[in-house]
This record gives sequence, structure tokens and C-alpha cells, in this order.
Amino acid sequence: MTDNGRHNSPVQHGFAHLETVRASITALFRRLSHEGIRAYETPFSPADAAFEDTEDLHLGAHRVASAMVRALHLPDARMVVSFRPMTEAATVELAAGPEYFIEVNDRFRTHRRDLAAALAHEVTHVLLHRLDLRLPTTAANEILTDTAAAYLGVGWLLLDAYREDALTHQKLGYLTPEEFGYVLAKRGSLLGEDPSTWFTSPQAYEAYVRGRARAARDLRRAPLAAAGRAERLRYAMDRRAGAAAGRAAAYRFEGRGADLRVSFPCPVCGQRLRLPVRGPVRARCGLCRTVLECDT
Repeated sequence: MTDNGRHNSPVQHGFAHLETVRASITALFRRLSHEGIRAYETPFSPADAAFEDTEDLHLGAHRVASAMVRALHLPDARMVVSFRPMTEAATVELAAGPEYFIEVNDRFRTHRRDLAAALAHEVTHVLLHRLDLRLPTTAANEILTDTAAAYLGVGWLLLDAYREDALTHQKLGYLTPEEFGYVLAKRGSLLGEDPSTWFTSPQAYEAYVRGRARAARDLRRAPLAAAGRAERLRYAMDRRAGAAAGRAAAYRFEGRGADLRVSFPCPVCGQRLRLPVRGPVRARCGLCRTVLECDT
């Protein structure tokens, strides 16, 4: 797990990993199913993440790790947490279980408010390991892990650990702050959840707002009926031209004449839908079961 600490380079911003993030959300739905995703509707509690300075370090770390195990539905997994000097924020040894050994950077002995965030990434690694869910590269798998943590209810802690000012730059995880906000907004839209009240970091809240705005744009892309006028005009031009791919790159046209069809990603789960080009139509995504109003 990477850690951009105060002595490292400034925090990366923007949406550089967005395609991998979207692919990760699709992979989660395919592996867990619509019902499986909704089983994670209860997010990790801020109370479980709280860590008082007077609490015993090791007992408190195991308390938080156990709460993380319950939140991610790993009842038969036991996390053994230890601390040592290291470059990363934390690492986990992925074995057959049921015991998993997590090593945490020594600085969390005193920076306890972010310990739960460090554990969130590592326990999510264990979940994905048990699900046998992975992407082709190590870098993509780290993006998958952060995305899964955020989408399954524990990753808001990773965004809340983001703090940036004139003297300090801190970010846990591999997603940018805005990308964490994007995934949290996607989860919130699906489950009717507003994570904004959980943030203790003002910078985390601001990043969430930026990510939420980007997620909202997914709901206004053609051929969705909610697309804006400019988007609709571009779509109509591409449709008339018979372009193989729209200039927005989100939709593609196949066939011609009466057999013309358009394919585009579901704005919720990213699964590609394929619809006939014939005007207003209501479509239901077979993966996430979202009903979409479209104008093809």
C-alpha cells in the first residue's frame, strides 16, 4: 500500500485511473452479483474507527481489525496486527488463512486516527484474495483493492486520511482523492447513502464533492435520456454519420439501417448495454438491475 507522506512528492489529483476504477466496479458486480453488492449496504462505523490515545495500542488495533473483518463479511478470518518501521503504510501476507498477518508502519503508533484507514486497504486485500478476484497487473490490482474498499463501505476511511496543506501532504491508497470521491458517490447513488457527514478532513470532503460531480456526469451521457443538449447533438451527429464509435468514446454503433444498434456502459456498474437505435426506450441492466431511460 502506498503512502504519500509529508516527506514525499505532493499528492496526485484528478482522474488518471478512472478506466481501471470503472473496470473494477464492473468486476465487483460480476463476482458478487447485484444481491452480493447490496449485502454491504451497512458502511464501516466511524465509532469503530475511533482510537483514543489512552487505548492499548495492540488491543485497539485488533479491535479495529476485527470490526473491519465483520464489515467485509469475513467472519472466519483473524487479523494479527503488528507494527514495525517500513516504507509502506501497511502490508498483509496473503495465505490460506484463517489467520492473516498485517504489518503496519510504526508511525501509526502515534497517528492512530488513520490506523483504521491503513487496515481497510489490507483487509480488503484479504477479501479479494478469498474471492479470487484480480486484475491483470499489480498496479491494477491495487486500484481494484481501493475501489472495492470504497464501494463495499470501508474505503471512506482512506479518503478521510487525505490531508494537504502548506506543510503536509498525506494520502493513503492508490486512488487519487477525487477518484475515492467518485467511487463513494457511485456507492451512495446505488444505496441512498451520503458519506459526506463522516469526513473529519476538510480536504477529503472537497475531494468527495469533485468526485461526486464526475460520477453525476456518468448519468448524463448519451444515449441516456438525461444527457444534456450538447451531448445529444454530438450523439445525433455520430448516429447520422454512422460512426463506428462516438467521439465521446462511451458509445459505439454497430450495423446499419434498420439493424443499427448502439452499445454503451451502464452508468451504475459499467456493464455494456446494446440497444436498437429507435428513439426513446427503457432498458434494464442485466448485471446491476438498474432501469435506465434512454433515447437511442
